[in-house]
Amino acid sequence: MTTRLFELLISLAIVAVLFLAIGVVLPDSRHLTNSVETNRKMTIVYDTLNSLRRFDDWNPLAMRDPAMQMKLSGPETGVGARLDYSSQEKGLGQGSWEIVESKPGESVTYALTDIEPGDNKRTTYNLEKTGKGGRNIKITQTYDVDYGWNLIGRYAGMYVSSNVGEDMKLGLSRLSNMLATVPNFDYAELSKTDPSLAPRLVDRPAENLLLVTAVVPRDNAKVQAQMHSNMEWINKVIAANGLEAVGPVRIITNEFGAESYSFDVAQAVRKIGATGDATKLDIAVQGPVTVAFNEPGKFAVVPFKGHMANLARMRDAIRGWALTRGYDTVERPYEDWKTGIDAGFTDQGEFDVYWAIK
Repeated sequence: MTTRLFELLISLAIVAVLFLAIGVVLPDSRHLTNSVETNRKMTIVYDTLNSLRRFDDWNPLAMRDPAMQMKLSGPETGVGARLDYSSQEKGLGQGSWEIVESKPGESVTYALTDIEPGDNKRTTYNLEKTGKGGRNIKITQTYDVDYGWNLIGRYAGMYVSSNVGEDMKLGLSRLSNMLATVPNFDYAELSKTDPSLAPRLVDRPAENLLLVTAVVPRDNAKVQAQMHSNMEWINKVIAANGLEAVGPVRIITNEFGAESYSFDVAQAVRKIGATGDATKLDIAVQGPVTVAFNEPGKFAVVPFKGHMANLARMRDAIRGWALTRGYDTVERPYEDWKTGIDAGFTDQGEFDVYWAIK
């Protein structure tokens, strides 16, 4: 019995020595890299990665546990933006992603915490223009972890390429697919010379709206004439109900087709001399005019100067800007024609382009 116990102890000692010997020669850190390409603009790619608001749309963590609890903190973008997560799923537990370095148009680096062995975990997304004329963006993700003298961690590092590496591949694939849904317009160009022209978020108060719908061929003269005709009906209803206009005429896009353009001409109104928050009015309409009461809402908005023919591009720009920041656009986009209908059909048009967000 004593001999057997002695043999068992010797065997355990040999295993321990082997464990230590192998652990000592294993790497004390690991480095992984994977890449994917997208045809989206650099601004779109960088802004998406420089924020955590769309994290659950592309990061595999959210797929592994749909019930995962996530909490955002810090600024919306850039260094200090942080996401903490908590999961009841085995192998996930609690952890965080925090942006610790941002280089516009170059890279975004995150510090990571999770339940896996290792310290100083970080992942960097390096961005590089590639393809013909630099039209595509190559996204290269790196992952680094230090184990130091944690021998268990060093052994765990033997499997990092099969778990973390596979998550990297899946995450990059999902990121590429998500980016493909964003309108490919470089909205940063809008404010390149004037920061006041950058997209922003605004709160719109409650309002009463008079509307007339139209569907006309995509001919500027016909569209312009129809807008004037619809405004004549709206002005009749304004006069008949003791109302006054609030703000400029509004054009709400229903469908911008290849051959026709469907839109509403709209005007916010109130009782003459009324002040304070709007409440629903009892308005007697005429002809094709309809009335709507809109509750307060939050909108993405961008100013624009130029011909109305460019407004479709501005709608793409404001939607792209919103999506990269994790805001879903809802309802129909519209524009305030601040210089009136006729000026809008010239290069002297001035507009505010709006799109509601959740």
